[in-house]
Amino acid sequence: MAEPSFVGELQQPLAKLKGRLQRLTEEGDPSDAFLSQASAILESLTDICNKPEEDCMPSKPLQLYTQAVLDVTYFEENQLVDEDFPEESSLQKVEELINTLSEPEALINERGTTEEPLTVLGVELLECLYWRRGALLYMFCHTMKGRKGRLMEKTDLFKKFLNEGIYYLMKMLEFRCSSNPSEEFSSRDTDAARLIHEGVFSDTHLLAMMYCGEMCYWGLKYCGEEKEGGQSTMAGPSREQPGSPRNKAPDFREMGEKMLLKYITVCKGALQLHDWDTKHAKLILDYFKQLSI
Repeated sequence: MAEPSFVGELQQPLAKLKGRLQRLTEEGDPSDAFLSQASAILESLTDICNKPEEDCMPSKPLQLYTQAVLDVTYFEENQLVDEDFPEESSLQKVEELINTLSEPEALINERGTTEEPLTVLGVELLECLYWRRGALLYMFCHTMKGRKGRLMEKTDLFKKFLNEGIYYLMKMLEFRCSSNPSEEFSSRDTDAARLIHEGVFSDTHLLAMMYCGEMCYWGLKYCGEEKEGGQSTMAGPSREQPGSPRNKAPDFREMGEKMLLKYITVCKGALQLHDWDTKHAKLILDYFKQLSI
């Protein structure tokens, strides 16, 4: 028996997203490309929701909703970046954006069926949801560490955001490889085959490696190396997010070294003609080495 579509579950979040889009359009630029695209998607989604459920593919409504969420939140993220993450309001806004970007996967998990997020959303949408959360927390932490305000006085809070950001980026890097780990690629381009083998399918995957390494560096530099039984207590998201890991992750140094070494290998190998900078990655690796002396 085929799974029913997500039309019923989407009624409330769809209404909420429409209200959010309307507010942003009124307050911002109505001609913004991302807001315009989100508006068009939501119109299509509304039309689908008004039709009998059997007339649409089960996953199509949620895929459209997810794309609209990505467009709306991208507009809001750009506002935060342009305003340099205002200290008095950015914490609440970042939390809100993370929760919104987690909602599509949460809707799948709440159904209590055998459906998997990867099957329903597809690898590109799911990767994007994790990338956007990880990159947002990277940018927020990057801004926080450059200030001496109240947020940086809360080391535990800063470390929590680092942990969550690293978790999202690591998950993003896993999806493409884990979906078909034994796939063989017939390509005469050895560099392309090497990139695929390393899990680098776009510039975003390479950036995720660098961001992970840099956030691990911040964790050691600003939060210290709190270890328990040989490992840090770094876990996944503390908020109840989909896919939160149940066991401890490797410590900052171990994970940082792994990601940065892979980043450098790819940049100096398959992408050596594309001018990817590895100087900062090497400086961080030198810092890690000094810690072990």
